[in-house]
Amino acid sequence: MSDKRFLEVRENGLTRRQAIVGVAAAFSGLALGSGKAWAGAGEEISHACAAIHQEVVFKASRKRVYEALTETKQFDKVVGLSEAMKGGMPPGAAPTEIGREMGGAFALFGGYIVGRNVELVPNERIVQAWRTGSWDPGAYSIAKFALVEQGSGTKLIFDHTGFPKDEAEHLASGWKANYWEPLEKYLG
Repeated sequence: MSDKRFLEVRENGLTRRQAIVGVAAAFSGLALGSGKAWAGAGEEISHACAAIHQEVVFKASRKRVYEALTETKQFDKVVGLSEAMKGGMPPGAAPTEIGREMGGAFALFGGYIVGRNVELVPNERIVQAWRTGSWDPGAYSIAKFALVEQGSGTKLIFDHTGFPKDEAEHLASGWKANYWEPLEKYLG
């Protein structure tokens, strides 16, 4: 695991870009006029979500990593190596299904994880509207997988946003145990 780097879960923390945008927005608000013009605007903004940023390096090409994440048969093998499978899938659990086109639906881990592919750039990027079965109906987050060549391997830069704040720690450890570690074994 020495060639992997798992980074932080951010709860109310800011990335450099978010901080710059926030400062710019604050200064533009001051320049536009009185606080009365913007009264109540803060009530329209929710800060109830957290973000996850993780980076991991695989000893495989971007093409192999991309295909393992987007092809049903390959990802099903990754699922088989995951921490979630140690407890076993319940009888009658839905099989792994991944639509390989933009807008295509996916169902993973017995249908517990579902969503749609928002953007697919082969061997470069996957963006998904992603949710677990325990979230409120209609609640989706955004999961972004960027694949960057790193020597003979691939650095996967992962960002997950828009999920309920109280899910941050569980999701961060879940990505590691159910995606990155079994993906490393599968690609090994």
